[in-house]
Amino acid sequence: MLSARWIRNNLDEAKEILERRGLQLDLDKFLSLDDERRDFIQKCDELKHKQNLYSKKIGKSRGEAKDPQNLIKEMQGVSAEMARYESKRKDLEKESRNFLLNFPNKLHSGVPRGNKNVEERRWGKLPQFEFPVKDHQQLGESLGILDFKSAARMTGRGFVVYKGLGARLERALINFMLDLHITQGYEEILPPFMTNAAATLGTGQLPKFREEIYKCERDDYYLVPTAEVPLVNLHREEILAEEALPLSYVGYSPCFRREAGAYGKKIQGIIRQHQFNKVELVKFATPQTSYEELEKLTLEAEEVLKRLGLSYRVMKLCGEEIGFSAAFGCDIEVWLPSQERFVEISTCSNCEDFQARRASIKFRDKENKSTHYVHTLNGSGLAIGRTVVAILENFQQENGRVLIPEVLRPYMQGEKWIEKS
Repeated sequence: MLSARWIRNNLDEAKEILERRGLQLDLDKFLSLDDERRDFIQKCDELKHKQNLYSKKIGKSRGEAKDPQNLIKEMQGVSAEMARYESKRKDLEKESRNFLLNFPNKLHSGVPRGNKNVEERRWGKLPQFEFPVKDHQQLGESLGILDFKSAARMTGRGFVVYKGLGARLERALINFMLDLHITQGYEEILPPFMTNAAATLGTGQLPKFREEIYKCERDDYYLVPTAEVPLVNLHREEILAEEALPLSYVGYSPCFRREAGAYGKKIQGIIRQHQFNKVELVKFATPQTSYEELEKLTLEAEEVLKRLGLSYRVMKLCGEEIGFSAAFGCDIEVWLPSQERFVEISTCSNCEDFQARRASIKFRDKENKSTHYVHTLNGSGLAIGRTVVAILENFQQENGRVLIPEVLRPYMQGEKWIEKS
């Protein structure tokens, strides 16, 4: 979270951030609000000082055996006035904080200008088919491994039931990704799938995306939209040792998103669901090493696609596409034959100290023992449902069956094909 002082002192940059992200926030109104807030803080301090002076006068009067009733009445008037100012100050503080919580992160100098993402690199050869390709929904339903009708009856639109080898493929991908990332140096975490409001606010989901996340009203808990939320909050309100950094965590979780905006109206197949599985990568690093760690994290996520044999590209995100909490980010996009285009399967981001300030996560400098905010990084390693989509479409055969990538076969009891039983 950016501070009111930073916005006041860097107004041109704040305006540029909003412009490049394609966002509209009333900075003039905020500055006026902030001026009023600071005036009320000053007035409250003056009244508190006046109240202290009256307390001393009353004590002196009593010590001299004088009647302090007039002084007491005057002090009560000051106290009442202070209570009114204090109430208004709290309202202004709340309004100011709400604005700041909805203000996005700064943008790194490496973020492309304009509204177009920039391709960084590609890997793999695009598959060629000598027959009409089917999309993943057609394949999944014809093979009996994806059941949208049953899911709609038991829950609603935007859900799916995985059956048989479909369920085993989903589970195989989760275990494969976790095992791979552990060998890359990540510590595995199985987090809670619900978090409290403070944790959800810490990573930037609240209040900005309140309409997109599911809330358990009775307990004031939120179903996680991504394992990033609990993984980042592992160290909320902690001071870490610099020599312990970077810390690297990998965690699986189901993810729950309402998809209340325009995307949610176009839900098809399992490209965009209200519930989906994901393996998430999170790192805590020093400011000096965070971009080096981001490149490592991105390559580690890419390795999943390489081992599966899926063609992909990496896109550097422009300001309008980058996440609310991120200062810099890249999308990894996998090739989908049915759409003849690349589709995002992972976003790898450096949030710099934006989340750390909201969640109060610091590290202690080993040289001078001073404390600084950590940089937090995150990336999907990968979104499981979209990986299933890519496998079904890229490895489909003319006879309707699907080849299982070799690296997954040990996780599927040696099965080589998904075919109709």
